[in-house]
Amino acid sequence: MGNNTLNPKNFTIVVKIGTTFSPVGRKALLCGSGELGKEVAIELQRYGIEVVALDKYPNAPAMQIAHRSYVLSMLDGERLREIIETEKPDYIIPEIEAIATPTLVELEKEGYNVIPTANATWLTMNREGIRRLAAEELGLPTSPYRFAETREEFEAAIKAIGTPCVVKPVMSSSGHGQSVCHSEQEIDRSWQIAQEGGRAGAGRVIVEGFVKFDYEITLLTLRNSAGTITLKPIGHHQVDGDYRESWQPQPMSEVALAKAEEIARKVTGALGGYGIFGVELFICGDEVLFSEVSPRPHDTGMVTMISQDLSEFALHARAVLGLPVPSVRFYRPSASKAIVVEGDSDKVVFGNLEEVMAEEDVQIRIFGKGEVVGHRRLGVILASADTIEEALAKAERAYSKLQIEVLPR
Repeated sequence: MGNNTLNPKNFTIVVKIGTTFSPVGRKALLCGSGELGKEVAIELQRYGIEVVALDKYPNAPAMQIAHRSYVLSMLDGERLREIIETEKPDYIIPEIEAIATPTLVELEKEGYNVIPTANATWLTMNREGIRRLAAEELGLPTSPYRFAETREEFEAAIKAIGTPCVVKPVMSSSGHGQSVCHSEQEIDRSWQIAQEGGRAGAGRVIVEGFVKFDYEITLLTLRNSAGTITLKPIGHHQVDGDYRESWQPQPMSEVALAKAEEIARKVTGALGGYGIFGVELFICGDEVLFSEVSPRPHDTGMVTMISQDLSEFALHARAVLGLPVPSVRFYRPSASKAIVVEGDSDKVVFGNLEEVMAEEDVQIRIFGKGEVVGHRRLGVILASADTIEEALAKAERAYSKLQIEVLPR
């Protein structure tokens, strides 16, 4: 489907990109058009790639800058196939978990290029596939776990794992449906939260043993035509499973870092393909446990938009196109702070921006999401400094100056 050709002398990929909108141009189709997809679209367009954006609601962030867009549920395999067969993209780039992955598997067999691979998308779409790959096939250290389909199986799983334990739908994102079950009295509550918060509706859940870790990290791992690169570890703070702030680099021992890099290389190597992977790990002293992996840019990795010369989005685009990444230049300690807005509105105004941006080495990204119902991440503040602590404090100061007005519908 692409325009890559094989050089018979050295068996390397020769990358060619033709004029946009012409028969020799390249086209990428984004399955998911949120803030992460928007940044990927920007980076792809720097190379003259035609971008088609898909999401379940109109005017999603990436749709605002894409060449064309479609509104659909990406769990609708028939409609997804129809669009792909019409557009005939060179690259199909999943940016969310909830996609009709059996359709992508079929399309890949027919010659379409799914990033990083259809199998990687299939395995990581739900927590069961990736947990079984990591723990049972690769033998990576993880927390104890059980899966449950029914309320009875759920109760048995909690009894086997013990309390406290973490309960998650096998398919969800941004902490939706996640809870900590502290005792038998909270079983009903955790079951209900998981059933209501699953991306594809009620269904299967994972019960994980509560890990007393010192901290958790995202180790962004890039598979590209020049090899595999792991970036500096990213520490982060979450509220109910949803990222609120992140920083890079997270201090850790050389032993723990080496173990983390080994785990990241093993799991991404098993998934295959080119692109950025967000590998989530629990760290306790020098011990490292695998948690999850996303075969796409990670929300905690937004800090890379200020911390290094090539952001995770730039790296993803470059790898997707088959271009090598010989190295990544890290600038200095940096932090990101999510702008989370609460309310029910389709009109949100961000004010006092001149004060937010008054301090040096501070940036802001406003995602352009159309509405907020309950709470929603609508932007991010980025900051860099000489130390992590200073970067976090700078981001907090900028955030405290931001005025957010949620207007009635």
